[in-house]
Amino acid sequence: MKYTIAVCYFFVAATAFADDPIFESGAKLGVESAAGAGGEGPAWDPELGLFSSGNGHINRLSRDGKSVIFRKDAGTNGLLFDRDGTLLACEPEQRRITRTSRDGKVTVLTDSFNNKKYNHTNDLTLDSQNRIYFSDPRYGPRDDMQQRNDKNETYEGVYRVDPNGTVARIIGREVERANGVLVSADDKYLYVADNNNDLGGARKLWRFDLKRNGSVDLKSQKLLYDWGKGRGPDGLKQDAKGRLYVAGGLNKPNPPAEPATDVKGGIYVLSAEGKLLDFLTVPTDEVTNCAFGGDDRKSLYITGGGTLYRIRTTTAGHLIWPLAK
Repeated sequence: MKYTIAVCYFFVAATAFADDPIFESGAKLGVESAAGAGGEGPAWDPELGLFSSGNGHINRLSRDGKSVIFRKDAGTNGLLFDRDGTLLACEPEQRRITRTSRDGKVTVLTDSFNNKKYNHTNDLTLDSQNRIYFSDPRYGPRDDMQQRNDKNETYEGVYRVDPNGTVARIIGREVERANGVLVSADDKYLYVADNNNDLGGARKLWRFDLKRNGSVDLKSQKLLYDWGKGRGPDGLKQDAKGRLYVAGGLNKPNPPAEPATDVKGGIYVLSAEGKLLDFLTVPTDEVTNCAFGGDDRKSLYITGGGTLYRIRTTTAGHLIWPLAK
């Protein structure tokens, strides 16, 4: 099954806050696919092209621009290629994490913790020891949430899956609703997007010190950026200079929970310490995630409102797959 590809460009200038330019001079935000395939979880493969979650499927935009369904009715959100080139995926409705080999075989890595189903697995990241970290928020009905403490309070935190299959909850109620997650390239930090879209909820990006054993120092929790009363952070990635590219905001406010008119939808480029370096407007809500790709790793793919965009950056992104040459 193929989707119609719409190719057009938006002259949406990035605000030049930084002396070191983030986006190439004259770079234009181009539409790669506008058929609903760009819903979430972009992930790049140098041979197969750009993968994304949308329309209920895992979609693939080939190197020659053709959009096809890679895995029908997969129901995925976050996607990530591991160091073997197999595709890791969050499947929120199935409440599980899976691995799909290059021949299409699907393996379930985890679908419960302490014999209780996850909320809705959302996003995932990988460290240098091939440990998988994933977030588990719940957006929508909450009556069947099973991850709770002895006070019947819900967990919407972060879990780690070790290569031997052992699962641990490493962040619990230290955040309100974990969404995007990212391990820094040097394994020093775990970044967590805390995006609670309830009235008065947290819309913050946190940084935790990551220990060698894959646990986090909860006392190290540091606030990097706060979206206030706007829509908070979603997916995030890092470039080779350690800068963070965070999807967030809304072009059309959503009162009463997200009433801010000055927290626009797009990509917020932050330093590793949380300083806003640049902002790229993306015209369709909601801007959900981004990923670097291309032969030089300088193409930033962005998912927003079902549309898949691309823009050129000055610095290569940090990718786990393929390995840097």
